[in-house]
Order: sequence, then structure tokens, then C-alpha cells
Amino acid sequence: MKKIIFTVSIMIFFACSNDDQFVLDGELVNSGDVKKIFLYEGGNVVDSAFLDENNKFRFRRTAPMPQFYDLKIGNNHYFFVLSNGEKVGFKANLEDPDGKYDISGSEISSKIKAFSEINMHYANISKKIEGEFQMRLGAEPDKEKEIREELLNKYKTNLTEFSQDVLAFSQRNIDNLAGFYAISSLDPVEYEQEMMAYADSIKNKFPQNAAVRDFVTHMAELKPLSIGNRAPDFELMNEKGKNVKLSDFRGQYTLVDFWASWCVPCREENPNIVSQYNIFKDRNFTVLGVSLDNNQAAWVKAIKDDKLTWIHVSDLQAWNSKAAELYKVSSIPASFLLDPEGVIIAKNLRGIALAEFLQKTL
Repeated sequence: MKKIIFTVSIMIFFACSNDDQFVLDGELVNSGDVKKIFLYEGGNVVDSAFLDENNKFRFRRTAPMPQFYDLKIGNNHYFFVLSNGEKVGFKANLEDPDGKYDISGSEISSKIKAFSEINMHYANISKKIEGEFQMRLGAEPDKEKEIREELLNKYKTNLTEFSQDVLAFSQRNIDNLAGFYAISSLDPVEYEQEMMAYADSIKNKFPQNAAVRDFVTHMAELKPLSIGNRAPDFELMNEKGKNVKLSDFRGQYTLVDFWASWCVPCREENPNIVSQYNIFKDRNFTVLGVSLDNNQAAWVKAIKDDKLTWIHVSDLQAWNSKAAELYKVSSIPASFLLDPEGVIIAKNLRGIALAEFLQKTL
């Protein structure tokens, strides 16, 4: 098989002109133990190259339309958008603590480099916060709670500022794939509305790019489940085998909570939901628990252990739950807060955010 692949590569080399492929020339400084470089497209290795005696390498590939590539060098990743006709130069010092690199010959890849520097800036701030936490905890172990809360606020502020810079960068580059690359780094739960709007704005701009097509399709699927839309109805059985419909809860504010007994973050959030349920259950508020369990005994035990006194349903199909598929749930905990008419008014409220929203709304 290797011999056949080599023969095809030789044929392509002689059959193609410069306009029929791109060339990526790379050079490393302080390469250490790195001897082989890998080129990824769409998450799959599509080529590899060995460093020569001058720590240089070259890739030649065909890309009729601009495509995303990931250059893996040791533990480092460098991202590009490349297409036929480009002759791209790349140089990196693998001992650079900020992961900086030089690139020429690809305008969009240069923009991605600029975004990588933004990303690294905020990542370094996060590392400093983590280092400060460890240092202060070592000096004052009895103040862990206070230190954690203080630095968590710093971390959240840094993440918010990063996300705002991502949105600004994406808008500045809405006509090229660097903007799409950047916005894909956002938290899809926190910034769902912004990502759906972005998908609408680029849906006809890059029709032959698979990553963009998948993104646009996924955002379109989420749109009926966005805030302001009526939640789709479903029917599942409770732990006693009785059918329960979501529409049975019309007339109440209802938190549709997707969880499972095996989900650690779900179990950690349960005490907060219990607290809010007990505070607001007499103010026209209730919870419908939708479990992604596949073991009834574990499901029922978790309900009892966590003192979840509201109604629970499941089809015991885990991630194949028809309700989870209907609501495009890809991670848990996930939740949808509905008003008495069954309209989605909030999503994925956890911790203090749930308490604040319920206090303001009810």
C-alpha cells in the first residue's frame, strides 16, 4: 500500500503546475527531538514530512478551494487556510514561550496568525490566574474559598474579554475564513445567539467548505430551539411507567432539565436546582427532569439520593433519548426555561444565574 501511495504522489508532482497545488515551506528553530511533521485536514492526517539537515520541510498538496489545515509539530499546533497557487513560508521557534511564528504568502493564514496571538494573550492571562491561585493557596490554605471566588471572577472577566475580542475579530473578517475560524472558538452555549447570527451572514459565502457547511447546518437546526421560540412537545414515561407530556406543564414556568445519574456536573448542580425549586415552587415554577440514563435503578436511586422531588421522565436510551435528539442536546447538564405558554425564555442557567433569573422573572 505504501508503494502505491508513493507512486500516486510522484504522478501528482509531475502532472500539476504551481497553480494546481499549494506549497508550504517550513523551517524550525530549536526543534529539539522533533523529526517528523504532520499535516491535518478535517481532523485527519493527510500528509507528513521529515525535517532535513537544515531543519526544513515542505508540503505540496492540491486544494482547489481554500481549506483549513493544522500543522502538528511535536506538541504544537499551527493553523492555516490554504488553496492552490499559494507558496507559503512558515518559521517557528519551538522554544518560544508565546508560541509565536512567522508566515508569508497566505493572507488568510496571516489573519489566523493574528487571531492566534489574541488567543495566546488571553491564555497566558488564564495561566497567570491559575498560578496565582496555587501560590496563594499554598500560603493561606485556610482561605481557599475566598481565594477561589476572587480568582474565579478574574477568570470569568478574562473569558468575557476574550469572547468580545473574538466577536470583533470575526466581524472584521466576515468575508474570509479567518473570521469563521475565530468564532468557532466561542462557547456555543454562552454565545449561541451570536453564532446563529454569524451563520446566517456567511451561509452563502463559502458553499464548498465542509466545515462552514456543517456549522451553518447545525446553527439552522438550533434556531427553532433558541430563545423566543415555542419549545417542541415530547412525551416520555416517568419512573413508574406513566406517560408524561411536556405540554402538561403549560400554565407554569418550567425548567426542562436534561441530566443523568452518571453525569458528575449534573449531580453537582442538583443541590442548586433543589434550592431554587423549594424557593419558587409556590410562585408558579416547577421542574421537569429528563434523564439520559440507560439504567432505571441508577436513575431512580439518583432521584432519591439528590432529593429531586419534581416530575422525572426518561426513555432510558442515554444519548439516543428522543427528547435529547429533539432538543439537540450534545452535553449535559443542559436546560431550557419555559414560560407558561411554553416559549423558551432562557437556556442553560446554572448556579447563581438561575437564582437571579428566577428572582427577576417571578
